[in-house]
Amino acid sequence: MLETKSIELLTQLATTPGVPGREHRIREVIASHMRPVVDEITTDNLGSLICRRAPRGDGAKGAAKSGSPLKVMIAAHMDQIGFLVRHIDDKGFLRLQNVGGFDTRNLFARVVTVCTSTGDIEGVLNPGGKPVHIASDEDRKKIPEINDLIVDLGMSGDDVKTKVKIGDMVVLQAPVKRIGDSIVSQCLDNRIACWASIEVARLLGDHACEIYFVFTVQEEVGCRGAGLAADAIKPDIAIALDTTLCCDTPSVPDELRMTVHGDGVGLMVFDASAIVDLALLEEFEAIAKAKNIPAQRTMLPRGGTDASTIQKKGSGYRVMTIVCPTRYIHTVTEMVHVDDVAAYRDLVEAYLSQAGS
Repeated sequence: MLETKSIELLTQLATTPGVPGREHRIREVIASHMRPVVDEITTDNLGSLICRRAPRGDGAKGAAKSGSPLKVMIAAHMDQIGFLVRHIDDKGFLRLQNVGGFDTRNLFARVVTVCTSTGDIEGVLNPGGKPVHIASDEDRKKIPEINDLIVDLGMSGDDVKTKVKIGDMVVLQAPVKRIGDSIVSQCLDNRIACWASIEVARLLGDHACEIYFVFTVQEEVGCRGAGLAADAIKPDIAIALDTTLCCDTPSVPDELRMTVHGDGVGLMVFDASAIVDLALLEEFEAIAKAKNIPAQRTMLPRGGTDASTIQKKGSGYRVMTIVCPTRYIHTVTEMVHVDDVAAYRDLVEAYLSQAGS
């Protein structure tokens, strides 16, 4: 079950802009929720938010007896795919540089927010060129690329140039909605993991391990932030929290579905950038079974998570990747099942409550 408070938190996270290299807004929102539930918060040179929580209660007593507590890093990237303003023409139309991967078939006729130093401005994202009424058959067959897209702010060129600068952040707009047994929103990749980390920190009781909740930057452009944070923390165990494909929809063969909507949190076995620690995989699976938390193993033949850069730092770190099955990923209608979301949170909490004991 997800409380109203939990849905409100997810809504705030999913509607706060933060593309790679421009995570300052979402970082402050996350920090405001983490301050009451951790012992120390720092921001590293690249911009990742590192929140340290010492052992608690009876777990702290046990950790003190054993010496140094187990260090566990929980990494959730806080950046979203989006755009930066690349060019402003004399008529005030903006051209964009994408930061992160888009399927351009999903970008037509969208409302966007241009985030400037003096305030946010709404605009319309569309491909340039002829509308359907006067387009040729060949024009209508073409799928526009990022370079073909323009943002129309409905202002004169002079007004636009006084308000917008090259490099300003641009994000797609979409609400958070409850649809059936699911939640639908933009950038659930990866604000759902940020939500899970905050929820776990809020709900977690006694624990023996020293936890570093890390909200990393620039994952969508090459997992750049997580490795730097791992270098600073030097964790015994690192858990990457992310989303993964859920393609159990029409016209996709069963062998390509990756996960099943509603079958529980995903335990990543392998992706194109990291193979998880087998003992950790089996430990998470055993906890899920013991606690009656629905879980499913999954692989991803292309793509990766922060686990990829973490495990290769220092002398190498043991990594595990926990993922939330997500339909229609990298669109503004990403869909997650409420039961999978609850299982995602509950499994991480259950692991941390016993880690290092």
